[in-house]
Amino acid sequence: MTLSTYFLAIAFPDIDPVLLQVGPFAIRWYALAYIAGLLIGWRLMMRFAREPGSKVTPDNVDDFLVWATLGVILGGRLGYVLFYKPSYYAANPLEIFQVWHGGMSFHGGILGVTVAAFLFTRTKKIPLASFADLLAQVAPIGLFFGRIANFINGELYGRPTDVPWGMIFPGGGDIPRHPSQLYEATCEGLILFLLIMLLKRTPFAKKPGFLTGVFLLGYAAARGFVEFFRQPDAFLGFLIGGFTMGQLLSIPMILIGLFLLFRPAPAKT
Repeated sequence: MTLSTYFLAIAFPDIDPVLLQVGPFAIRWYALAYIAGLLIGWRLMMRFAREPGSKVTPDNVDDFLVWATLGVILGGRLGYVLFYKPSYYAANPLEIFQVWHGGMSFHGGILGVTVAAFLFTRTKKIPLASFADLLAQVAPIGLFFGRIANFINGELYGRPTDVPWGMIFPGGGDIPRHPSQLYEATCEGLILFLLIMLLKRTPFAKKPGFLTGVFLLGYAAARGFVEFFRQPDAFLGFLIGGFTMGQLLSIPMILIGLFLLFRPAPAKT
């Protein structure tokens, strides 16, 4: 890395993670990102549920909002605890509930929403695959806002780089790094959303579970790719074969996604 690269690096914008604080009460950008993802996803899901041929009603979507919120928060937090820092939280169990200190897993959040959707569809007698396809259409929105929040917090930054858009993050030392949060917001959020919107208009999307497979495979591919530019978590580093935890957790999503894409369509009765 040359000296000129250092001087051309982009300084991280000085954004306070706390938007507003009144006494002990604080409104954080990170919390607003989750709220924005849930609310915008909910409204779009309502719209998609009104489309001809939908097996899910807007009332079903309305009822699911609370389930989805619990699935994202509980799944995201438990996923982080179990996948990333099990030993630490085993020794400090009370800190599991201190979500304001950070620590959420996107893989865990997806798993949490999956469990919530399974239980919800069983309760409401809704076809699980059709409901999952509806969720898959809006999930990239939540991922987009979540990664923007990671960027605002200056966390989950990338590896050292000499590209012109390298950025110096507050916690990343005095060297330019990839703004990997923005890479993920683009790939996991915008591009994946547009891809799903394009494929939902093809005959393939008539097969229940197809769009869910596209989402799982697309997210895993995007996450696995960006992990080559993202700095591994300091307390984990590189794992088996030089891969990161994010890449290893994406492998089951790839397998399930491929299964949903290529499984035979269910016979009509």
